[in-house]
Formats: sequence, C-alpha cells, structure tokens
Amino acid sequence: MIANSPKRESDWRLFLRLVPYARRSGRILALSMILLLPLSVSSTIQPIIIGQAISLIKGEANVFEFLRQYPLAVGLNILSVLLLITVLFRLGFVAVQGYTVQKVGQKITADIRDDLFDHVTSLAMRFFDRTPIGSLITRLTSDVSALGEVFSGGAIGIISDLLSIVTIAIAMFFLQWQLALMLVLMLVPVTGLIIYFQHQFRQANYKAREELSSLNSMLQENIVGINVVQLFRREKFNSEMFRQVNQHYIDQVDKTIFHDSAISATLEWVSLVAIACVLWAGGYMIMGNNLSFGTLSTFILFAQRLFDPLRQFAEKFTMLQSGFTAIERIVDIFNEPIEIKDPETKAIQPKLLNSAGEIRFEKVWFGYKPNEYAIRDLDFSIRPGEKVALVGPTGAGKSSIIRLLCRLYETTQGRILLDGIDIRDLPQSELRRHIGVILQDGFLFAGDVKSNITLGEEYDLAEIQAAAESTNVAKFIEDLPQGYNTQLRERGANISGGQKQLLAFARAAIRNPHILVLDEATASLDVGTEAAIQQALDRLLQGRTAIIIAHRLSTIRNVDRILVLKRGQLIESGSHDELLEQGGLYASLYKLQMLGDV
Repeated sequence: MIANSPKRESDWRLFLRLVPYARRSGRILALSMILLLPLSVSSTIQPIIIGQAISLIKGEANVFEFLRQYPLAVGLNILSVLLLITVLFRLGFVAVQGYTVQKVGQKITADIRDDLFDHVTSLAMRFFDRTPIGSLITRLTSDVSALGEVFSGGAIGIISDLLSIVTIAIAMFFLQWQLALMLVLMLVPVTGLIIYFQHQFRQANYKAREELSSLNSMLQENIVGINVVQLFRREKFNSEMFRQVNQHYIDQVDKTIFHDSAISATLEWVSLVAIACVLWAGGYMIMGNNLSFGTLSTFILFAQRLFDPLRQFAEKFTMLQSGFTAIERIVDIFNEPIEIKDPETKAIQPKLLNSAGEIRFEKVWFGYKPNEYAIRDLDFSIRPGEKVALVGPTGAGKSSIIRLLCRLYETTQGRILLDGIDIRDLPQSELRRHIGVILQDGFLFAGDVKSNITLGEEYDLAEIQAAAESTNVAKFIEDLPQGYNTQLRERGANISGGQKQLLAFARAAIRNPHILVLDEATASLDVGTEAAIQQALDRLLQGRTAIIIAHRLSTIRNVDRILVLKRGQLIESGSHDELLEQGGLYASLYKLQMLGDV
C-alpha cells in the first residue's frame, strides 16, 4: 500500500492544493461566485413579500408605505408579481450558477487527473513494487472524481449557504431583533453537533476509501490472473476472500451513512423546534401587541430557510469531507518523490551519438529493499560491439543488471557508464533510445499492429515494414486479418504469446539501438520460428553491443564472453570453452542441462 504521510495536512492546506487548478478557470469561477449574492438576496426577499401580503390582508400597520395607497386587490397583485419576479429571477440564476460551478469542477477534475497520471508514470519502479495497481486505479478514478466535487458541489455550495444564512440573519434583525436573536443562538449548538459528526464522518470515510482500494486491488489481481484462478480451481476460495474484503468495505460505508444520517436527523429536529419556538414567542408578542401576524409569518418562513442552508451546508460538508479524504490520498501520491530525474543540463556529449556502446559497471551495489542487496560490488566492462551473456541461478541478479542499465532503478552505490558517461548525466529518453530491450514476455497495448511497433514515435509505413522484414516477422504480420492495421485487444489477447514476442523484435529493430538486450527473447517461440528469428538476430547484432540473458546455455555458446553471477556477485568470466575448463559454477550448470536434455 502507499505509505501514508507521517503528518497529516490540515483541511485548509489541503484545500489550498486545489487553488492553482481553480485559477485555470478563474473567469468562470469568478462569475459563479458573483451570482451567489443575488441568489441569497432573492431567497431572503421572498418571506418578506409573503409577510407583507398577510399584513396587507389583516390591515396591519407594518405594511410598506407604497402599498397603502392602493386598494387591497391591487396591493396583493403587486406583491404577487414581485414574488413571481423573484422566483423567476432565482430559477434563472440557479441554472447559470449551477452550470458554471459544474464546469469548473469538471475542469479541475480533468486537470488533476492529467497531472496525477503524468506524475505516476514518472515515478520509479520502486513505487510500483510496493503499490497495488488497484489502489492506484482507485485514486486516479473515484478519488479524483470525489475531489472535483470539493469545488463543484462542496466549497462554492458552502459559501452560498453561509451567504444565505448571513443575509437571512441580517433581514431578521432589521424586522424583529428578539426573535432573530433567539433563532441565531439556536445555530450555536447545532453547529457544534455538525462539527462533531463531520469529524467522525471524515475518519470513517478515509477508512472506507482504503477498503475500496483493497477491493479494487483484489478485483484487478483476480481478473489479470484469471487463468491461474481457474486452472487451480481457486474460484470459491477467491470468492470467499473477496466477500470478506467487500464486507469490510460495506462496514466502513455503513459508518459514513450513520454519521451522515445523524446530521440530517439533528437538523430536521432542530428546524421543527425553531418553528415551534417562533410560534410560542411570537404568539405571546402578538397578544401583547408587540408583533404583527405578517412579521410572525415572515419569521416562520425565515426559521425554515435559516435551517435549510444549514441542512444543505451539512450535506455539502459531508461531500467536502469526502473530497478532503480524496485530496489527502491523492496528495500522498503527489508527495511521492520522482526518484529518477533527468539532469538539469540537457547537453548530450556528441561521442555517445555515434558510438556502438561501451558499458562499464563500477563498484555497483543495489537492493530492492534497504540492506538487502541483489547486486554486490559489481565491477565489469563490455567493449563496443561485444556480445556478452549473463548466466546464473535464479536470483543471481541478471535482470537487476538490465533494470539498472536502463535506469528503471538507481544504484545504491557505484555508477554505470555508457561510453564513458554516467547514465545519470543523460536524459532518460536519450539513454533508452540507445538501448533496445526484448523481454521474454512482450507487452502489447490495445491498438493496431503499427502502433505497437512504433509506440507513439513517428515512423512511416515503409520503415515499419522494413523493420519487420529485417527481423523475419513480416510474414506473420501480413497473415493477420488486416495486416499492419489489425486491431489487437488489451495485452494482445487475440494473438499467441509467440506472436506477441515477434512484434517485440520489430519494435526493437525499428529504433536501431546501439545496445541490444535480450532477456530470454526466444523462449516463447517454436523451433521453426526461433530458427528464422535467430537468423534475423544475427543480422541485428552485427556492429552492436549485446547483453543476452538465457537459461538455455546451449544458445550462448558463440558469444564473446560469459559473465557468471551468483547472489549478485560476478564469480566467473570467460568464453564458453574457458569456463568449462575452469570447472566452476558455469561448468556445473552446463553439465546439468546437458544431462537433462539426454
């Protein structure tokens, strides 16, 4: 799981994280904020108009001066028209304001998701080693969506509700300060209850999102490994595990629902109590001729409208808390340092651009975990154009050497030189442009064959076809239903493993790298296809430095040099014949394989 920050940021600091994104939609955001004032004023005016209508009918003295000069019917018509105008005015502004707020929220969501994706794809492999994919997907999807609601439905909505409460309170104090004071004082304990329940909601919501991440991680793992699940008949076992994780998620969601419902119930009860208090106090004042029926009616409506924004405020605050939880989780990823960075100076030394590729490891130490080294004091050189094989038992560090060379990980100690230049002094794109890697399990993206060879770089069809011809994979591609335009499903699910591997050869050949790395590159191919590919490889390896990892030692007999590794250390080096004469680890491995082939 992603490590949580040792010290949580305050809600205010989390909110400030969104301000730069809000500034990108500054004009629309400003318009939506400006519209809040007329909306609040129109909402406050409506109870006053209704109270005036009741006072006009009762013939009370608090009727507006301009209404007294008209007959009752005319005065009521004027008030009805004014009420209709405020309703229409409010409807129009609510529509415009709601649209602008949602637009800002969607823009912020899209921008954050883009930046988060860019940041995640820039992180080192160490991050992905310890982070479940399902957890990342949750943060890039549901967490980011919840975060957008902070602006579109949360922050701006809360400002609107606060503004409504303030305008209603001001209007009440102008009309009758005693009733106004009573209603305002009732807000104090209610606000305390809301803060308490929201704090509890925040904690439950964070746990719920963590459980959702676990749920998505398990779902993703089972879908990707469905063939293993079915082959080993783990359906019932995995289903039971999924039910347990799902139940944990539901339990946490139930807690958030409880706290959210507690807020709504509290506000509903307090709203009714407020109306009852207004009726009780207002009734005594009317009997003492200190209050009119129209003013009492206005305050009854004010009591409802005063607590309606508070109820909406609580609902939006719940949304805001969910958003803050999402921000907190997303900030955890943004706070992940980009371990592998390009050098500040972009200058590339010219000699690298024309070199065949000299590789030198100098006193290199490396571990995936602190103090657990997979590579120990590794020191060797590979001359330009030399073909070198890496051999050793499982866990010897062969693949780790490739990952370090490609700078997917940083060395713990020591350095790696490419043509005399520390690879940390090269931009990653430049380094990897010089290194072509063909792995045992070629990964394909959803898309056509052409795009899986070019991988987003600019090559015309003739270059793609030439790369396929040079690696003897053109016939396979042309036999596909639409040739180079054949659509491949996710992970190349509609072609075989060997065919996926063939595309990896064309992918490497089109880039014409100085260094070629083969990690069990022909293991997925049948004998006939492997023979054809081997011919292409012989041509592809000419004039290039090559590093070959192969468990079948018979396939590396003709390389220039073999490096034998054990527990991350180089223990033997030499040609095939020299190592057999030494009678060391390589000779033992070779004899064991020969016995196994008999």
